[in-house]
Parts: sequence; structure tokens; C-alpha cells
Amino acid sequence: MATLGDIGVSALINILTAFAFLLAFALLRIQPVNDRVYFPKWYFSGSRTSPRSSGNYVSKFVNLNFKTYLTFLNWMPQALKMSEAEIIDHAGLDSAVFLRIYLLGLKIFVPMAVLAILVLIPVNVSGGTLFFLRKELVVSNIDKLSISNVHPKSLRFFVHISMEYLFTLWTCYMLYKEYDRVASMRLNFLASQRRRVEQFTVLVKNVPHASGHSISDTVDQFFQKNHPEHYLGHQAVYNASKFAKLVRKRDRLQNWLDYNQLKFERHPDKRPTKKTLCFGLLGRKVDSVDFYKQQIKDLDRRIASERQKILKDPQSIMPAAFVSFNSRWGAAVCAQTTQSKNPTLWLTDWAPEPRDIYWKNLSIPFVSLSIRKLVISLSVFALVFFYMIPIAFVQSLANLEGLERVAPFLRPVIELKFIKSFLQGFLPGLALKIFLYILPTVLMIMSKIEGHVALSVLERRAAAKYYYFMLVNVFLGSIITGTAFQQLHSFLHQSANEIPRTIGVSIPMKATFFITYIMVDGWAGIAGEILRLKPLVIFHLKNMFLVKTERDREKAMDPGSVDFPETLPSLQLYFLLGIVYAVVTPILLPFILIFFAFAYFVYRHQIINVYNQQYESVAAFWPHVHGRIIASLLISQLLLMGLLSTKKAANSTPLLVVLPILTLSFHKYCKSRFEPAFRKYPLEVRPFLTIMRQIYSTISILYSGQVLSVISSRQARTSSLLIPQI
Repeated sequence: MATLGDIGVSALINILTAFAFLLAFALLRIQPVNDRVYFPKWYFSGSRTSPRSSGNYVSKFVNLNFKTYLTFLNWMPQALKMSEAEIIDHAGLDSAVFLRIYLLGLKIFVPMAVLAILVLIPVNVSGGTLFFLRKELVVSNIDKLSISNVHPKSLRFFVHISMEYLFTLWTCYMLYKEYDRVASMRLNFLASQRRRVEQFTVLVKNVPHASGHSISDTVDQFFQKNHPEHYLGHQAVYNASKFAKLVRKRDRLQNWLDYNQLKFERHPDKRPTKKTLCFGLLGRKVDSVDFYKQQIKDLDRRIASERQKILKDPQSIMPAAFVSFNSRWGAAVCAQTTQSKNPTLWLTDWAPEPRDIYWKNLSIPFVSLSIRKLVISLSVFALVFFYMIPIAFVQSLANLEGLERVAPFLRPVIELKFIKSFLQGFLPGLALKIFLYILPTVLMIMSKIEGHVALSVLERRAAAKYYYFMLVNVFLGSIITGTAFQQLHSFLHQSANEIPRTIGVSIPMKATFFITYIMVDGWAGIAGEILRLKPLVIFHLKNMFLVKTERDREKAMDPGSVDFPETLPSLQLYFLLGIVYAVVTPILLPFILIFFAFAYFVYRHQIINVYNQQYESVAAFWPHVHGRIIASLLISQLLLMGLLSTKKAANSTPLLVVLPILTLSFHKYCKSRFEPAFRKYPLEVRPFLTIMRQIYSTISILYSGQVLSVISSRQARTSSLLIPQI
């Protein structure tokens, strides 16, 4: 088990690592050659130009202004200058609300940490139980600060119960205030938009095939008959994989043409040439500019021909369409009602915004969706238990004393002071981080197989799976397997009646493992996020070998976005750890506070300068954040009841029974009070009149592939393509 010295070694390693990352970032960001890596957001908005466009040759790569090296830390106050309203305008509501999660963590845990340290730690330290159990159990100095050190049947437990009530009430109060605030921000954001086409558009799936009629005709007839007063028009969805390949090929040819034209502009006395065969290695030599112009001209004819072929082929039309209405009322009635006697046909829901659509899943049949969801649920269940194996291995690293007692031949190596401190204080958290590295990608693939049609929904479903995984494996799994390894000697040599007491004493001791994990993931990991080492290396490799035009350079920047499928579950794990251990082992709270403050600072900088969000869900993820913090409260209450029962505090335990009931009632109230604003578009957000044909025109552009640049940047990346009706 990690001792105070082991935690100190881990803290030193992680603080030095974080400091090294921050120092490297502060120096790398001011170099002109790295400007596109650390400020891509401003390049995409057109507010920043490259510092390499002027100056001598050396100054295009290295910052020669030595005064900037003296103020290389000025990015810290700059990250705090932008107001929340400016962040919403600059990066969107999703980004602003994401930052509020970190502020919520600080609002909840700062008062809790102060009270816990001033009240609970003195109560725990004076208990003295572990002094008498140190021969039976593996304990450390940190464990004496936990509830495990309180003597069974002690009246001191009433202090812990009082703190649990106080912490629950405070958390619920802050959750209510924040839910109210975020709901208001969402409604204001919707009202401030001059026009959002998805508020007037419904996605219709599982359109039945009618004999003698195309899917498009069937949709038009159905909505003219059933929604005559509000139906405006529709956009059909076509399966156009060959068309998409031609568009991608044209994009590549256009890029080569741009490159050769730039080359000719720099050297007008020499026309660029190329060979026509085998990647330019063989064949006759031709003028490159003329060659690519002719290639694009020929390809444009093929694209136009393929487009007409798709429009005339009934087999190309997918059983889905985007239906437009002339009012929010008409769209709401359609989206929120059943359209057919057969509930598997004419499935309607609010259309995602154009950037948010996952085109490949638009035509999945109803039965196939049900089967996919069942298979994925079973797969996730199996994956959770499969990962118990590496989790158990990680816990074996964290509990070396338990292994020494069972396997004494390992003692000579383990007992080396630095190796022992490294193994127990740093390696377990790092090993767990490595095992979790590929998991979000796997869960995202599973969510895509489930058949969701919006990227935001895909990410929320992947985040939900990852959260359940973190809850079962990282939290509960670490406690159960860690306790088994930690007290293995006790389990093997004591009677069955004593095992519950041993577990009750040992669970709070797992705080040492979670402290090491917080330092690796929440300190050094967050510092690594701002350094952007991987995007930095990839950008320069692409710039050296692949970049030919300004378009290539923009693609090479890869600003990324807030990784909701991974970041939100990790955040919710920190809330869980803080709420559970606030009463059980309060010493963990300062580590949680450092994480929330540091992460808020870093992500604020990244959202302002780096991230370019792929879509805008208008904070649709907030109900999930709220619900999982409520789940953390319930887990903490049940865990405390279990601990007190093992402490033979039967008289005080019933006082906690009312807490879960009150917490669930509060959650039910918030769900009915605020959640509808996140599930549906309210009709009464801002009364304004709009010319309906202008709305339909906007919908036609955004939900269609009429403009070639839109096709190449959006639909061409998938096998499905939306083409406007003619």
C-alpha cells in the first residue's frame, strides 16, 4: 500500500512532469514555425495571419524577439480575459457549458474540502482503531486520516453522518443553480440565432416503399395529406458512394492544379511539367497546369453524369428524408407524434444540424436497429468484465505488501526504496491510464454500430458506455480487487464472519490508489493536453512531406475539439471520487481541487485558441452530467451506510436511509423542471416572423450537396449523399 512517502514521490514526479510540459508549451507556442499548431482556431476564423509571412529566413522559424521570452507565461492571464458571452460567440455554447462543469466542481468541492479538513480529519485521527489492527491489516499513515481509524460503535460517526447530510444538501443546491443557469443559457442561445434550420426540420426514417411511386413521391404525398397547413417541402437522401469517390478525386486534382499554378507564379520563366503514367514516373511529358485543367474538366462531366444517373435511379433513394415546415409548431407536431398505425414506419424526430449528421446510419431498418442495440449491449457487458483482468493487475502493483506476505520471494526486489515508491506511488496510475487509452475509440465504434444518426448522440452514447465502464471497473473494480490483494493475508487466515469487517475497514484505504491516479491523469495528463505534442509532430511531418498548397496546410493543422466521449466520463469519475471520499477519506479532496482548477485553466486556453468544434448540440449533454453527479451522491450514501454497518454503528445507520430518498426526489424534480428544455425545441423562445421560402432555401443548401465545395467537405467523406429535389 502506498505510504505518505510514496505519495510524495508520485506528487514530485507528476509535478515535475506537468511543469516540464508547461515550460515546453510556453516556449514552443511563441515560435513562428509552431503558430498554426497552437492557434489554429484564429486561423480558421481568419483573425490571424502567419508570422512567417515577413522577416528574414531565420525569423520564419525561430522567434528572435528576446523580450517575448521574458513574458512567455503571459498566456496564463490571457486565457482568463475572454468573458463567457465572448466564448459563446467565439466557440459556441457547448464549449462554454463544458467549462462550467469545472467551475461546478470548484463550487462544490472548495467548501466541502474546507469543512472536511477542519472537522472530519481531526475526528478520524483521534479514533486510533488502526493502531490496534496494524498487525492484522496492511495500513499506512494516510489511512489514519480516514473513517477506518474511528472505533466501532463510536459516537463520532454522528459527525460523519452530519457531514454527509451537509455535503448532499450543498451539492444539490449547486446542481439546481447550475441546471437553471445552463437551461437559461440554452434558451437564450436558441433565441439569439437569427435562423436555425433544424428547428423547422424533421428527419423521417423507415419510409415505406409504395408500388409505382418513388420514395420522394411517397414522402411528398404523405405530408401533403397529413400536414397540409405546415408542410413546406423535403430533401431526399441518396446513396451515392461512386459520386462521393469522384468528388474526392476532383478535390485531389484541384489541389495539384493549385500547387502547379503557385509553382508557375513563383517561376514564370519555366512551365511546370509531369509525366502521365505510373505516378509521374513514366510516359510522355506534358504541361502540368494544362494537364490538370483537362483532368478536372473531364471529371466534372463524369460528376454531372453520375449525379443525373443517381437522381433518375429509384434504387439510389434511401428510405429517409428531411422534411421542412413553415413553423416551429408544424415541425414540433410532426417530430413528437406517431405518424403511422405501424410504429416501425414513418419514424420522425428532430433533424440534427447539418454538421451533426452521421450519414451512414440514416437508412438502417427498425428491426436491424433493435438487433444492433442488443448485440452492442451484450458486447459492452462482456468488455466490462474482460477489463477486470488488467484492473486486477494494476491493483497488484498498488498493494505490494499484500503480495509480499503471500509471495515472500519477491521481497528483495520490492523492498528497494526507490523501486517500491515508484511501483506504489506512480506506476499504478500510469498503468491504468495506458489500459484505458484505446477504450474510448472502441466504445465510439460500438455506438456507431448501434445506428444513431447524429454525431452528438453518438458521442453521448459512447460517453455513457465509458462512464459505466469507469464506474464498474475503475471505481468498484479497483476497490474490490484492490481490497482483495491488499488484505489477502487476512482473507486467507480469518473466519468468514470477520471478512465484512475487513472490507469495511479497507475500502477507505483505496483513496491512496485514486490519489496516484488523479495526479497522473489530472495533473500530468492535463499538462500534456496543452502541450499538443502529437499534433505538433504530425503537423511538421505533413508540412515537410505532404503540404503543397494552403488548403493542405489548413488540413494539416488538425485543431481537434473537446473529446466529449472521453473527457465527460473522466470528469464524472472525479466528481464520484470527490463526493464518495469527502466523508470517508477527506485527504483526497485537495488533489481533486487542484485537478478542477488546473483543467479549467487549460481547457479555457484550448477552447479559445485551439479547438474547432465539429458541431453545436446547444449543451444537450448537460442532463447526463447532472444525472451522473446525482448517481455519485447515491453511491456515496450507500457506501457510507455499508461502512457504518461494518463498524457496528447500527443505531446511527438508519439516519442515512432518508438521504437517498431525498436525493432521488430532488433528481425527479429537476428532471421534470429542466430536462424538457434539452429534449425539445420550445415554441416560445423568441417570437419573430420569417419568410418561409427563405427558410426552405436555407434548408435546401445546408441539407443538400448542391454546391460542390459542400459535397467535397461534408458528404464526400461518407457513402451517403443528400441531393436536392429538382
